[in-house]
Amino acid sequence: MQGITKKELFEFCETFVVDRVTRIRKNMADIQEALTSETKSSAGDKHETGRAMLQLEREKLGHQLAKAEEMKQVMAKVHLQENMKIIGLGSCVTTSKGNYFLAISAGAFTNKDISIFCISIGTPIGKLLLGKTIGEVIVFKGEKIEILEIE
Repeated sequence: MQGITKKELFEFCETFVVDRVTRIRKNMADIQEALTSETKSSAGDKHETGRAMLQLEREKLGHQLAKAEEMKQVMAKVHLQENMKIIGLGSCVTTSKGNYFLAISAGAFTNKDISIFCISIGTPIGKLLLGKTIGEVIVFKGEKIEILEIE
């Protein structure tokens, strides 16, 4: 795909997941430390409210961590085989409206003035692309998009 390899896209997505997991775990450790120090401070309504807020934040981070772990599992299933005829997990797709790498939703990979959107097969456009072949047309938000190339 115009000088960008699937391996580069795969590594971009993997780095995205690793960074996300690392950041979430650090935030969880910070909250745990704050909870521990809250225990040692004064009691009362303000203390209980502070602890409750920290507990809610820890719970939210737990959900985020679970989602990030799911992303890791998806990345483990991505195959970087070449010459794919049908769009699936690990496909690089050139369309009349943009370029896509089907793996996880990690944003745009930009290199040499080329942007490739790393998307999940669960996204609306990912669902439409899945199982399609070169020359087929999908309709996304009322716009016709032709599939030009699959790698």
